[in-house]
Amino acid sequence: MSDLGSDADRRWLDAMWPFVRDHLPPAQGLVVDIGCGPLGGFVPALRAEGYDAEGVDPEAPEGPQYHRVDFERYPQERLAAAIVASTSLHHVADLDAVVDLIAARLDPGGVLVVIEWARERFDEATARWCFDRLSASEAGWLHRHRDDWLASGQLWRDYLRGWAEAEHLYTGQDILAGLGARFDTKLVLEGPYFFPDLDGVTAVDEQAAIDTGQIKANGISYIGRHIGSAV
Repeated sequence: MSDLGSDADRRWLDAMWPFVRDHLPPAQGLVVDIGCGPLGGFVPALRAEGYDAEGVDPEAPEGPQYHRVDFERYPQERLAAAIVASTSLHHVADLDAVVDLIAARLDPGGVLVVIEWARERFDEATARWCFDRLSASEAGWLHRHRDDWLASGQLWRDYLRGWAEAEHLYTGQDILAGLGARFDTKLVLEGPYFFPDLDGVTAVDEQAAIDTGQIKANGISYIGRHIGSAV
């Protein structure tokens, strides 16, 4: 989503934490945060709420509750009561393999919380809306792609296609299809995604632009459980 360890990451975590917290089981059992990043993702907030939480990311902070490896190499010793994956699935090498592994590492009845990007909805109107609101003081991923797009001379749809192919980015539809094949889907929401990287823009502001048709909803919030598990 944004540059590692940036202020935008902090804004993202603060904004997404209520959704994560509200859909977790009671504070017992293991909660794994996939792709926690150098800030530790939701692990500090989870542990403050009494959860036994661990973060997994090659760029994770130091500490016994963190594992500096890809999720595929994470030495998980017991099944998790919940797994959280925030903007970590759209760029994995093999989506099906990772989702299979998530399912294998969850308790029966365990909760999966996914917050993701539907990159196929990042059309030119949405891109221009974002680019017009970029911070002049904090450069991030949107700054880079604005500059690269303008330098390319391409139509936005062609630039986006090349970017997605070069970085092997899965679509939101790919992600939801993979999750739906393996989990009992309880909730899927569409909403804001870019606001942490924009200057003075809140999630409410971005949602208003979505509601008025100025831009498309790029954010996906998903809750699932094992197929056949108890509700």
